[in-house]
Amino acid sequence: MSLPVFTTQAELFSTAGLSGGLFGPQDRYRLFALKVYPVLGQARPGLESCYCADNGRVALEPVLLLGVSLLQYLEGVPDRQAVELLRYHAGWNFALNRQLGDPVFHPTTLVGFRQRLLDHEQGALAFATVLAALMEAGLVARHSRQRLDSTQMFGRVSRMSRLDCVRESLRLALQAAGRKLAAAARPAWWAGLWDRYVDSQADYRASSETLARKLVEAGADAHQLLVWLAEQPGDLAQGEPARLLARVFGEQFELSAGGTPTPQSPEPRAVVSGAPQDPTPAPATDPAATPVVNPPTPTPAPTPISASEVQATGAVVKPKDQDQLVSDRVQNPHEPAATYAAKGQGQQKKEHVGYKVQVAETVCEVTLAPGEPTRNFITGIVTHPAYQSDEAGALLMAAEQAAMGLETPPVQYVDGAYISAQQLVEAHAAGRELIGPAPAAMQRDGRFGTEAFQIQVEARHARCPAGNASTQCSRLVEAATGKVSYRFEFGAPCQVCPQRERCVGKGQRHRTLVVGEHYSALQARRQEQETPAFKARMKHRNAIEGTQSELVRAHGLRRARYRGLARVKLQNYFIGAACNVKRWLRREVWELRSAAALLAAQTGLAPSH
Repeated sequence: MSLPVFTTQAELFSTAGLSGGLFGPQDRYRLFALKVYPVLGQARPGLESCYCADNGRVALEPVLLLGVSLLQYLEGVPDRQAVELLRYHAGWNFALNRQLGDPVFHPTTLVGFRQRLLDHEQGALAFATVLAALMEAGLVARHSRQRLDSTQMFGRVSRMSRLDCVRESLRLALQAAGRKLAAAARPAWWAGLWDRYVDSQADYRASSETLARKLVEAGADAHQLLVWLAEQPGDLAQGEPARLLARVFGEQFELSAGGTPTPQSPEPRAVVSGAPQDPTPAPATDPAATPVVNPPTPTPAPTPISASEVQATGAVVKPKDQDQLVSDRVQNPHEPAATYAAKGQGQQKKEHVGYKVQVAETVCEVTLAPGEPTRNFITGIVTHPAYQSDEAGALLMAAEQAAMGLETPPVQYVDGAYISAQQLVEAHAAGRELIGPAPAAMQRDGRFGTEAFQIQVEARHARCPAGNASTQCSRLVEAATGKVSYRFEFGAPCQVCPQRERCVGKGQRHRTLVVGEHYSALQARRQEQETPAFKARMKHRNAIEGTQSELVRAHGLRRARYRGLARVKLQNYFIGAACNVKRWLRREVWELRSAAALLAAQTGLAPSH
């Protein structure tokens, strides 16, 4: 599909040329046409790679489609309404260098345009282009202070129970195979499965015992179908629904007494290499001091053994226990990338199925004048699976910002989810500040926590709340991971200590502590965060909460418009670009009004708007 000739120069008698009275100097559509649309034109070389230059009919101008996409996220409208605004809205036509009455396109053209961006890995083009323009205008520095925080994003799916997820996966696999199989090629048990999972639904009002029995039954039926598909010629077992069913079966069930799963996962997991995914602290260990990195173990696919082998070996398909389920398992077969995550505990606990979004924003510490809009802009927006930790998201953010030409921020304001002993040490070694509260140590039965002890790991010395010194220190190295930790023991002094009941647990002779090799940095941060100076610095982090609220309320960040991680990333890049454009135009309007007010004060004339 070839491209037309592109220009940002308006015609002499165009809508733009005749709109001086309709769109004044401070009008946002005029500012979009003067500031933003020419910048989008600079992205045309990247857009050209999405099209064939010498084949097919002439395509719609991709810069126009990019501008329409940005405006629709700026105004929060869907595709169909965006095309309607392009047909009738003078401001939209003025902003995009069009004339009223120019032909418009079908709304599905925007769907195809977004797919082109994804197919050619240009999903971040709009965000990167606007960010580069902000850096060129001096509004964003390449080396600037930043704040970072994450928020949850709901996937475009409903949350399913384990039974519903397996049954729906079975239904999709049966329908996909049924479209390729003639009636004569189907096995005798096919009609029973079809009636059970395609033509019927489970009664949610049934007792828990009945639902548990149906889950076992669904697992056996899924295994039977997978075995039969694997034995058939052709690619029946390689289709997407069949592979998804194999994944769901491997995540939800296990073969016991003769059935042994293979160590091969049916499809790769989305895991950030080297990033903490599911921290599991060791007993009696400060989890923030000695993080244990345990990425989710890939779920093995079921072994395709035949029904006769199942009967001969006595293999039984049974559901996995709740604690055996992996964190990145399929929650809904219509959106496998949407994973489960929970935040908080008790009444503050928030659960969702979807994604996690990291948002980075510049921090300007200059006091603003009354009425002055923000000087802070979004410098990164990263979308990743919900089950991944914030530390993993911070690594992805650093990689994204480096790819967009930004340097590592000298100061970064975060919350406790991004703070660990390892992160503090690495930040100090890199010459940057990581400002955030250290998570509290784990409390046990009201006893003194780790933070109540004065520990000097380098000197291998510790002192308890009662003032007694440690009697022994052992250096421990895990053979599998190489992780180093230190165990401090308080021997004889614990026997006569008046604080023994508040310190030593039942069945223990004396108190022991296990901390990581970088615990001193964590202990120093816990002491520092209680000072007024640190609390004053942490106020710079609070504004990121308002930015998150703005992205959610004004631009729809909370809920995914599309399905699939790649499409959700594209949505969020447009959201970030739209938010930056809005802030950019508001600053331009404020500067124009300030200049007009200053001129009016000097000349004694009333300022014009």
